[in-house]
Amino acid sequence: MRKRITVVLTVAIAFLLALHSPRRAECAGKPNVLTTHTVLKSITETIGKDHVSVSCLSTGKEDPHAISAKPSYMVSARKADLFIKMGMELEIGYEQLIVDGARNYKIRYGQPGYLDVSLDVLRREVPTTRIDRSLGDVHPLGNPHYWMDPYNARIMAHTIANKLAELDPQNTAYYTANSADFVRRVDEAMFGKSLVEQLGGDKLWSLDLSGKLDSYLIEKGLNGNTGGWYAQLKPLGGTEVITYHRSWVYFTDRFNLKIASELEPKPGIPPSPSHLLGVVQTASQRKVKVILMEPFYDPRAAEFVALKTGAKVVEIANAVNGWPGVTDYFSLIDNAVGKIRQAILGAA
Repeated sequence: MRKRITVVLTVAIAFLLALHSPRRAECAGKPNVLTTHTVLKSITETIGKDHVSVSCLSTGKEDPHAISAKPSYMVSARKADLFIKMGMELEIGYEQLIVDGARNYKIRYGQPGYLDVSLDVLRREVPTTRIDRSLGDVHPLGNPHYWMDPYNARIMAHTIANKLAELDPQNTAYYTANSADFVRRVDEAMFGKSLVEQLGGDKLWSLDLSGKLDSYLIEKGLNGNTGGWYAQLKPLGGTEVITYHRSWVYFTDRFNLKIASELEPKPGIPPSPSHLLGVVQTASQRKVKVILMEPFYDPRAAEFVALKTGAKVVEIANAVNGWPGVTDYFSLIDNAVGKIRQAILGAA
């Protein structure tokens, strides 16, 4: 009898150790990854390729703040070896419900199968005073739409690669190489291949972050060598636009565009008639000609302002698969840069 109990306890302990081991995914095959956002899915697939299996809770066509905790999501989470989220409370309305419902210990906060990609990114609009619900949907950790800044995409890639290597150490070199290749592609898409080859992506970003890139390029006689997204929007620096939600702050800050007003009176609060009249006044006084909004928002508020001011409403996805042809991170930013450039130049 004692021998039988010992055997049962040994098996139970072995099972628990296997369940909680960070290398369980390695033993069972390629890691099964679940992401909350299509940008995370795209970057993870680019880094992991055929070494990982990646699924996503969202489609890219919905408001990322308004996802529901469906039972099917809990089933997906139950099967996951790694749960990747944007963080900064973007998923606050559904994340815990899904993780709890999945009853999957290894993807809970603090476990090896849990990854918050926001921890090392460049954050904007972090509140410096106490906030409450009267301010709208303000996030205490900062604006969570950080992926629209290509600089943050580089950081996201490294963070994801490091976690995949932790779960699947035998393929560390593979993930590291793919992450480096993704970062190189971001650098070339941002500044142009020629400039990256001459100065290197790290130096270009360092100069850009310090506000010294333009003067440095002029000093070195390289200002004619710029390309990519930087060159496309550089001539339009300082142009004012109106947005629906505060989801474009990272993009406009990176490319030196200015947000004159938002259609929402406060983040997450639907436009009111009185607020829209104020937006019309602002747009008219400052001659704002472009209104940016995601396709999932009700267009009536934007159309009202456009009718009163002559501004152009431009629907732009801020998620992979949120618009036809937007199939990865590069086409996401390509689409945004191209549409904004075309709208501003067309309104000039």
